[in-house]
Amino acid sequence: MSKASVEDIKLASAGLRGQLAEQFADASLSHIPEDANILLKHHGSYQQDDRDLRAKLSKEGKEKAWSFMVRTKMPGGRISAKQWLIHDDLCAKANGTMRLTNRQGIQLHGVLKGGMKELISNVCHSGLTTMGACGDVVRNTMGPAAPIKDAVHEDTQRLTEEISQRFLWRSSAYADIWLDGEKLDPEWIKDPEVDPAVRAATKAAEGDDPIYGKLYLPRKFKIGVAIQPCNDTDVFSQDVGLVPHVVDGAVIGYTITVGGGFGMSHGQLSTRPFLGQPLLYAPRPNVVDAIEAIVTTQRDHGNRTERKNARLKYTVQTMGLAAFRAEVERRLPGIKTEDPKPLKFDSVEDNLGWHEQGDGKLYCCVYVSMGRIADPQDKPGYRSAFAQIARELDLPFIVTANTNMIIADVSPDKKAAVDAILAAHGVVHADDAGFTRVRKVAHACVALPTCGLSLSESERALPGMLDKIDDILRELGLENEPILIRMTGCPNGCGRPYNADFGFVGRAPNKYAMFVGGSVRGDRLAGLEFKSVTGDEIPARVRAFLEAFKAERQPGEIFADWFARTRKLGDAPSAEQFHIELAERAARLAGEKVDAAG
Repeated sequence: MSKASVEDIKLASAGLRGQLAEQFADASLSHIPEDANILLKHHGSYQQDDRDLRAKLSKEGKEKAWSFMVRTKMPGGRISAKQWLIHDDLCAKANGTMRLTNRQGIQLHGVLKGGMKELISNVCHSGLTTMGACGDVVRNTMGPAAPIKDAVHEDTQRLTEEISQRFLWRSSAYADIWLDGEKLDPEWIKDPEVDPAVRAATKAAEGDDPIYGKLYLPRKFKIGVAIQPCNDTDVFSQDVGLVPHVVDGAVIGYTITVGGGFGMSHGQLSTRPFLGQPLLYAPRPNVVDAIEAIVTTQRDHGNRTERKNARLKYTVQTMGLAAFRAEVERRLPGIKTEDPKPLKFDSVEDNLGWHEQGDGKLYCCVYVSMGRIADPQDKPGYRSAFAQIARELDLPFIVTANTNMIIADVSPDKKAAVDAILAAHGVVHADDAGFTRVRKVAHACVALPTCGLSLSESERALPGMLDKIDDILRELGLENEPILIRMTGCPNGCGRPYNADFGFVGRAPNKYAMFVGGSVRGDRLAGLEFKSVTGDEIPARVRAFLEAFKAERQPGEIFADWFARTRKLGDAPSAEQFHIELAERAARLAGEKVDAAG
């Protein structure tokens, strides 16, 4: 599929409609063609196949084991007990598991074509939606996960919902294809405080989308909100990041960052990760309008001829930050913006265990290994535990950006019941688990067997590697050090590896590019240390850095600061930082000639 044809497909789709209704109604088809798959993404689904079975089926002359991944949008990761139980029931129409995503959503994998319409309809009838969970539109809006009952946390959650309201695409195709024309509103639209004009705007409309136009955006668009000093939503990795400015306990405005994004292609120096840059500060009443001005600037100025360079990060780099800001402000007549406020974050980590919400109730943040909700024979039985909590205690959940699960609004008299249910299913949540600090925050993308882009294992590989790394950490007395490890099966970076202390990015089966030097704060990019290491080599490679860190660290110095102090090798970030090994970059600085080929 050529890059230009994606734009042609969207243009000719009649509002992302295409032939999806007919293709999903045709029981003789096991899958859909690729042009339809491009449109399907905007409806919240990807067509996939079981790659574990590819070779066997091909040898037998059979077609691939086709299925679909369906993704639910949940602003700020919020989901009620009733909605959770609906998703739990839908597991039977998928592969029996759910995957919590690091964008605070839920993915169901292994959905067969014949079950798609019923599944998506059920998600919508729960009060959530899959609409825009994928595709060239604004994706699920991330927000601080902790359900603290103060004005700042309440405003950030309200903002995630306002953004979700504003940037839903408006064609009636979604309702026509999946709901037989029934117009369902997401749960937030039922709030009586929602502006009636906003409520009316969410109704399906024909013709050009009022924000996205006929072509929608050049690529996906990600937005996240974070409250200093907790960077749990990895705000600098977002196309647009939002950080509240608080005066006397009230939010009076937001600093807006732009141009974050981690996707790249191995060896292609025209592609690389970027961290978001502070753009401007907007008063609270004008924040969503400012975001719309950014989105429409990307719509009109983004690269539509080369999809590898179509994200907002490249638009900002091409235009320059000052010119980009001027264009955004031109689209905000009568709205006064200011220079961004200073930003400072401490960590991207979740605070596991029990905590007070501030309203007399408690919440519990439960570690979920790689975000996979399942009931394996050897436990932990996350799926049964959370279903029982939802069914018997009627407690809401919050998915965190580290793919953990918060059980919220727990009255003190229900705390023992929550603990008992978790314990009965082998689920541990805090210090009694004996986790290293590394394991608590480590993350891997789904990768094989379902992701069609994956070059190597990720979710199925990282836990075993962490077992060995945990042993090393304990041996060195570093088990409580804040060190961030992330892994992805391909260089698209869905697991956000490029700002981790250690990032491992799939290159080929059991081979990974190893990046080192990001930060647990999420505010610095790593660099390519080794172009290719095997999975078996990873623990030893990590050990070498940990031993050096222990020997050379200054009092109170964390790994990220030690690395930044001891490994300064030229200006960063640059394209070479992500495609040329550190040793080769060092040789270049020494005046030696280096081959930049990937």
